[in-house]
Amino acid sequence: MGMHAVLTSQKVQSRTAFLPPLMTQTAATPRLIAENRKARFDYFIEERYEAGIALQGWEVKAMRAGRAQLAEAYVYLRAGEAFLIGAHLSPLRSTSTHVTADPVRTRKLLLRRSELQSLIGSVERRGYTLVPLELYWKAGRAKLTVGLAKGKKQHDKRAVEKDRDWQRNKARILRGG
Repeated sequence: MGMHAVLTSQKVQSRTAFLPPLMTQTAATPRLIAENRKARFDYFIEERYEAGIALQGWEVKAMRAGRAQLAEAYVYLRAGEAFLIGAHLSPLRSTSTHVTADPVRTRKLLLRRSELQSLIGSVERRGYTLVPLELYWKAGRAKLTVGLAKGKKQHDKRAVEKDRDWQRNKARILRGG
């Protein structure tokens, strides 16, 4: 009986030896917090930039709880720096007891100087606008994808919608439905 107990414990050890560590998969893939779907409908996105965000502690906790919205947000360039304006982070009730939480405060975006200079040139000289696209976690840090975009006219939106409907109908026809 003592020999049987030793064999079963070895079996359990050998099974757990082949399981992958839990943190590797989640740390490698970025987790989406919020997405600005309206931006893809209203703008032609030409370039994308990844920016860090300067946050307070209660904002990080709210983002971990998934309480972020980018629907009304936009990016503003001022004095050689980029700021996220209008993004709504709803504070949790249990946090921020000693700090007055402002859900729509202006947050500084962290970009490289060369990226900032090219963005400033594009926005001021060529008439582009900066639109926040996605807010996500990457290696434990909150990141924002900023799109360099041109506004769509109403006929452009209709053409995109018409093309999307045609692609959907074509797929339905090819499936035999």
